[in-house]
Amino acid sequence: MKSSIWKFTKRSLLLLLILLTIFIINLLWFKPFSINHFYTKIFVEFAIDSPQMVAGMGSKLWHYDKLDDNSQEASDKSLALLKKDYAMFKRYDRADYSGQDLISYDVLDNFLQGQMESMKFENYGYSQSQKGGNYMGIISFMKNIHKIENKNDAQDYISRLSQIGTSFDNTLIQVKIEQDNGVIPPDFIIKKMLVNMHNIRNPSLQDNELVKDFTEKLDKLEDLDTQDKNELQQDMKKQMLEVVQPAYDRMIAFYEDLLTKADSRAGVWKFPKGEEYYQHRIKASTTTNYTAEYLHNLGLGEVDRIVTEIKTILRAQDFEVDLNPIGKILNDMSKDPRFLYDDSDEGRQQVIADYQSIIDEIDAKMPEYFAILPKGKVEVKPVPKYKEKTAAGGYYERPSMDGSRPGRFYANLYDLSATPKFAMRTLAYHEAIPGHHFQLAIQNELEGLPLFRGFMGSTSYTEGWALYAERLAWEAGFAQDPFSNIGRLQAELLRAVRLVVDTGIHHSKWTREQAIKYMSETTGFADSDVESEIERYIVWPGQALAYKVGMLKILELRQQAKEQLADKFDIRQFHKAVLENGSLPLTMLEQQINVYIEETLNKS
Repeated sequence: MKSSIWKFTKRSLLLLLILLTIFIINLLWFKPFSINHFYTKIFVEFAIDSPQMVAGMGSKLWHYDKLDDNSQEASDKSLALLKKDYAMFKRYDRADYSGQDLISYDVLDNFLQGQMESMKFENYGYSQSQKGGNYMGIISFMKNIHKIENKNDAQDYISRLSQIGTSFDNTLIQVKIEQDNGVIPPDFIIKKMLVNMHNIRNPSLQDNELVKDFTEKLDKLEDLDTQDKNELQQDMKKQMLEVVQPAYDRMIAFYEDLLTKADSRAGVWKFPKGEEYYQHRIKASTTTNYTAEYLHNLGLGEVDRIVTEIKTILRAQDFEVDLNPIGKILNDMSKDPRFLYDDSDEGRQQVIADYQSIIDEIDAKMPEYFAILPKGKVEVKPVPKYKEKTAAGGYYERPSMDGSRPGRFYANLYDLSATPKFAMRTLAYHEAIPGHHFQLAIQNELEGLPLFRGFMGSTSYTEGWALYAERLAWEAGFAQDPFSNIGRLQAELLRAVRLVVDTGIHHSKWTREQAIKYMSETTGFADSDVESEIERYIVWPGQALAYKVGMLKILELRQQAKEQLADKFDIRQFHKAVLENGSLPLTMLEQQINVYIEETLNKS
């Protein structure tokens, strides 16, 4: 009897193993049985290729000791796989799906089409810039993502340090390919990059950002004895001296040489096929077919409207608004001592505390405006010193997928004169609540959907939502003080100006100085902010167009819902319809709002 049971069990296990083997082979090498399995296949492929992405999800399960393979061979392999996956994806019939399954199909289709389109410009754009790249990204990754909770994690950290030399050399190979295609950053951008690189490389070993990070994390391990800690410290310093610092030296030497070959032309119009490339960037960022000319004129019109609103408020506050450009008036106002913090450590601490207070205040009222709320919290942190000089005034980092790391709003404290008090509320609403944190944390927390839906994003949606959130906060009763409202309008004015200067630089051949002059005279932002913003648009062509285009689309859809639903319109349900599907291309967002309107009308 026992023998029969054992034979039956062995046969069952063998059958199960055969079926599992067939499933895995089908999943990875053939068209999976169902489209959900195909989605799993896509995500697994991304995960296999990116140990750093898996770590960013809060997991240590996949090569926690490895950096991503950024070699040309790996890139070629990824492109070949992308073509194969897209061909396989098209074998699934869209007509077979509905509801969330159809949304998932269309999101992935849009993403894969965009990736295929981007292949035409594979070696265009600046893979390294003063705003980002491997030389800065590796530090952010090690500090913010790589956790050290035991000895193995510390050894994995050291292993990753040992791979930085290879990673940087692969980066330079990519940059050389860009150079061969006529894609060289302007000389003023390369100079800023070299400043960043020297800020990372020049400090003594004990003051290096990576050394300090490793030491601080290691010190927190109470169950690790002194001898183990000392040995790990020595291993880490060995990698820093023999691998990491020489890698930065090679990159610095490369860009010092590249500087001799660069010129000051700012726009991508200077590239071979530059006009075609810029139109591609417009479509990728806005998910529309708008032309550069249309967006330029849209920006000019929005600038005029917003400036008129600001002047109306200023006149009510007894300001003389007709003798100087609006930018000078706003700039003078930002230098008024009543709006400034003390330029000291105490002043910087107060900025962080005040930002947190602003966020906590509005968070308490958000259930009145949202039928869906994020579970994850958000905290305020200063921008790390090594990159604060070239970073924006603030930026957001989403929570980890497992909820172990909260969302973070990073505030730039480098130049406190660039942080007037009347502008703080709007920046907090944009980056944190109800802006990026609401949208991205909710997207992180979507359940029952393919994993890729938590990661893929449309810039026009994410940034359009954050800009819409600034206005929503004001509509909800915040930023009602006249000067805080000016801060809101000034921030919106910036996004309108972006339409003008981005197209001006990359389509109309504006110089860096011409763009800086226009933005300064129009917005009144601090010189350090204006310079940083313009140089950001130069290295990220088209990205800055997404904000205003996305905001206008959300407002248009909200107005459409109000008009069609009348007394059935509920702002909480509208926001749920916007957020509950994650980041979507604007065309797909419009489709989902139409579905929401139709379903609401059909309810008894």
